[in-house]
Amino acid sequence: MNEIIIIAFGKLKEKFWQEASLEYLKRLKPYSKIKIIELKPISFTSSSKESAKKEEGEKILDYLIKFNKEEIYLLTEKGQSFDSVNFSQKVLLEGQRVCFVIGGALGFSPSVLNSYQQISLSPLTFTHEMARVILLEQIYRGISLSKGKTYHY
Repeated sequence: MNEIIIIAFGKLKEKFWQEASLEYLKRLKPYSKIKIIELKPISFTSSSKESAKKEEGEKILDYLIKFNKEEIYLLTEKGQSFDSVNFSQKVLLEGQRVCFVIGGALGFSPSVLNSYQQISLSPLTFTHEMARVILLEQIYRGISLSKGKTYHY
């Protein structure tokens, strides 16, 4: 059984994102232990963006100390791309603990970006809520592939 941790800034505000997230968490329950950690985003103004990004970066780094570096994947549009099969085979290895991090509204600070592997859900940019649901769907798809289920055609 996989242990998957998703770290994200903020909560899912819209009911439809909450429902979609809960649906995938329900589907994943027999196959994975999933923990979602919602960090409080740092408020910022146009003149405080860099300091807010740095502060969020420090929050992430403080939390990630608990993990081995090879288990951590930052979600960025410029990260390594996978198709669903490769994602399943290279990222979601059976029995592995893995941590995915979705950055705040300003993205990741350089100290975080330079410290961990980066993967991409798409070269497009998504809202944080959408990225979380897409990530959960891809985790479910990847685990389904590894279990020989017919979710992926």
